[in-house]
Amino acid sequence: MSQTRRLAAILAADVAGYSRLMGADEEGTLEALKAIRRELAYPKIKEHRGRIVKTTGDGLLIEFSSVVDAVRCAVQVQEAMAERNAGVPEARRIEFRIGINLGDVIVEGDDLYGDGVNIAARIEALADPGGVFVSNTVHEHVRDRLPFGFEDLGEQQFKNIARPVRVYRVRNPAAAMSPSGPSSPVLPLPDKPSIAVLPFANMSGDPEQEYFADGMVEEIITALSRIRWLFVIARNSSFTYKGRAVDMKLVSRELGVRYVLEGSVRKAGGRVRITAQLIDALNGAHLWADRFDGPLEDVFELQDKVALSVAGVIEPTLRAAETRRTAAHPTADFTAYDLYLRALPIFYTLTKEGVLQALALLEQAIARDPNYGPALAWAAMCHLWRYFDDWSDEPEAARRDGIRLAQRALEAAGDDASVVANAALVLAQFGEDIGAMIALVERSLALDPSSARGWYISGLLRLWAGQPDLAIAHVESSLRLSPRERLGAHQSVIGTAHVFKGQFDAAVAELLVAIHERPTNPPPYRSLACCYAHMGRLEEAKEIVARLRSITATIIPSTLHFRNQEHREFFLSGLRLAAGEAM
Repeated sequence: MSQTRRLAAILAADVAGYSRLMGADEEGTLEALKAIRRELAYPKIKEHRGRIVKTTGDGLLIEFSSVVDAVRCAVQVQEAMAERNAGVPEARRIEFRIGINLGDVIVEGDDLYGDGVNIAARIEALADPGGVFVSNTVHEHVRDRLPFGFEDLGEQQFKNIARPVRVYRVRNPAAAMSPSGPSSPVLPLPDKPSIAVLPFANMSGDPEQEYFADGMVEEIITALSRIRWLFVIARNSSFTYKGRAVDMKLVSRELGVRYVLEGSVRKAGGRVRITAQLIDALNGAHLWADRFDGPLEDVFELQDKVALSVAGVIEPTLRAAETRRTAAHPTADFTAYDLYLRALPIFYTLTKEGVLQALALLEQAIARDPNYGPALAWAAMCHLWRYFDDWSDEPEAARRDGIRLAQRALEAAGDDASVVANAALVLAQFGEDIGAMIALVERSLALDPSSARGWYISGLLRLWAGQPDLAIAHVESSLRLSPRERLGAHQSVIGTAHVFKGQFDAAVAELLVAIHERPTNPPPYRSLACCYAHMGRLEEAKEIVARLRSITATIIPSTLHFRNQEHREFFLSGLRLAAGEAM
């Protein structure tokens, strides 16, 4: 059977004192354990996208694609077990010990092997009953992403593990997750009113209209983001709550916001109805609720009414003129807008088929409205992916089309911050002057300071311009605006910036997460190989290059985006050393 390797978050769990429990009441213990797995553990694992690798009499080994999901799942299981054990005599309580590690594993069939698994098992054996213990690699990636603290237990030497492993105890997870726990948010509230817009329920009776309901929410988020005195959480984070019943206080703690907007969308018979309610998430108070009805051609006006109503409730003294900029919509053609809404979720699959399908829909939208800025900008992004991921039979044609569409998008952008930022990214990647493109992104952020994507693009361009400190700061600003964002692209930028700063240990930690989150994306492999080479860890550098070869034939690209000559040479020298090429 063939073997492969991948980075994985591994959770190992077993029952503390299992032999004692079985000796006292074998049948009762087995039935209780089966019930816990059926009613609690398995649903939680599924909810957090885990894969059960194997079960033993009292143990579980689970693989997660996201280390954040792994820790959140463990904490929620332990909290639920604490509630379940309330009133049960201590001698009869079933309590789990949980250990989590992020590391390289060997995949053979459905099973996993290697130090990545062994370390998780060793940490689990060290854990307290009812506790969650994690390795240093896990701690590095989740400490600023999850609403609880960590206690450093120091380095532990485990049997058959070559190097000591620093271990952390998750502090008081049940209190951190409980609605009755501390009411203050773990992420500090910003210095201006803050809001998250949760996914609206699709009440159309047609699952295929889900894209429309999601599009309504995205437009409301965009409208609110243009109100400069508001701090607005990005779609990618607020949509992680989609399809879940959530505690508003938990949302407040996890996202660091005071207000939450939720509602529903119904589209039927040429009409649309939006219902919405605004909640003060700190105390659960309902501040406002309303319903907005109208024909489909008035959908933009309905979105504006929602945004303006929310803004007026949060700040009653606000002059309406301060938010009227949101009324200038990029197209009056509803069909073009509908095509655009259909294209975005397909694009975000980031597969060749998805990007090409999205491009086809966007081209239809542009045919209907040649000056539709968002459609032009995202079509340019599609060509960018076609070019750099070798998805075009005519790469130069894809490059020309991307540049042409990005330039047209800028001409049509007006005050649309997202169009300006996306167009600047495309043009920067295709070689336009980096200083001019940074100026464009600065303009977009002046228009929309709550744009998580804008801050990410700014960080990426700062990295290319040779400004690693600003790159890190701007990407961290993006993550504050979208604290539940998948970390891959962001950690790739932060990790590469640390490489250029000579902070190699920090770089390794960030780049491992980037590879784990998107294992088919070449850039973080190149940065990690370069980093290992400059650290003198050549065997590990060569192993990363071998993994890179399995996803692309291009180890050292002919085109690098780094404009700083010193950074460029430093990167190339490390990558050539890792690849075994002549300097």
